[in-house]
Amino acid sequence: MAAAIRLARRNEGLTGTNPSVACVLVRDDGEGAHVVGSGVTAPGGRPHAEPLALAEAGPLARGATAYVTLEPCAHHGRTPPCAQTLIDAGVARVVTAVTDPDDRVNEKGHAMLRAAGIEVEAGCMAREAGEGLAAYLIQKANNRAQVTLKLAVSADGFIGVKGRGQVAITGPVARAQSHLMRARHHAILVGAGTVIGDDPELTCRLPGLESRSPVRILLDPNGRVPLTAKAVTTAGLTRTITVLGDGVPETHRAALRTQGCEILPCEIEDGRVALPELLEDLAAIGIHSVLVEGGAKTAEALLEEGLVDELMLFAGGGGIGDVAEPIASPVTGSHLAAFDERETLALGEDKLTRYTVRRRG
Repeated sequence: MAAAIRLARRNEGLTGTNPSVACVLVRDDGEGAHVVGSGVTAPGGRPHAEPLALAEAGPLARGATAYVTLEPCAHHGRTPPCAQTLIDAGVARVVTAVTDPDDRVNEKGHAMLRAAGIEVEAGCMAREAGEGLAAYLIQKANNRAQVTLKLAVSADGFIGVKGRGQVAITGPVARAQSHLMRARHHAILVGAGTVIGDDPELTCRLPGLESRSPVRILLDPNGRVPLTAKAVTTAGLTRTITVLGDGVPETHRAALRTQGCEILPCEIEDGRVALPELLEDLAAIGIHSVLVEGGAKTAEALLEEGLVDELMLFAGGGGIGDVAEPIASPVTGSHLAAFDERETLALGEDKLTRYTVRRRG
């Protein structure tokens, strides 16, 4: 199952509204267990992992054990249910990690397998698999996009300097990890202040992964982002959504559309974008995972409303120093109390600590 979970990570962010699921087929003919087939949900969401693994295994699938990170689907669509495909292939045992909460599945896949005489073991490494499936599970449970908040904090507790634009806090290894995060998410979101102050490209610039740049979402309720911003002028190359309030003039909207931007209307509360409603709207258009790289205000608003599901804190090895207007990290001890620390990675002179929100129940 651990191998299946690692395989599933390969296509995160590429499978549309379907989750990235992996299936590994293992058999033992008396000389030790060995893998005879494996598959991961294809880009775009089809084919699913199970038929790909079965096709690779061929006749060796009969009598094998299938390790699947998500319960096999039980409903007919453009293709037969994956549970039925496993039955037809003659597998002897199916081990799953996470039960699919989709109303069309939700233990129905397990039931189909058991009814066919196949041994089923559910819940194997469920927590580990669930972290990779978080966007799918959160969308099903809460009808909104999953939010990962990424922040780089200097050794003296700051994330930048007001009016200075982008400030290098971490080194090249940590920055490469940030770009890998972008490749694994459907979208990257920043506020207007970040666009105006830093003028970021918001693309994935790792060699070989340039095509996996996420959708760019610009929170701009008052229409402050200039038409000359990099994220606007390159909207024809990388999908860009500008979130605008009702008060933004039509001339500005038309100019954004001319550049290639999509316009997403938003609700405004107390002069700011209503974030819960925005995340619901994003899920409705197929954006299920959002990496937030905005500034302190955007980060603080998401934290205060309890909308952050995963927190990625990069700790820089050096400090910003004695400057006029340093920007303090919006993450406080009270915020961290709502999260569980999962792992810490050494990235050159920097480190990355990953937290996941502590769910009730």
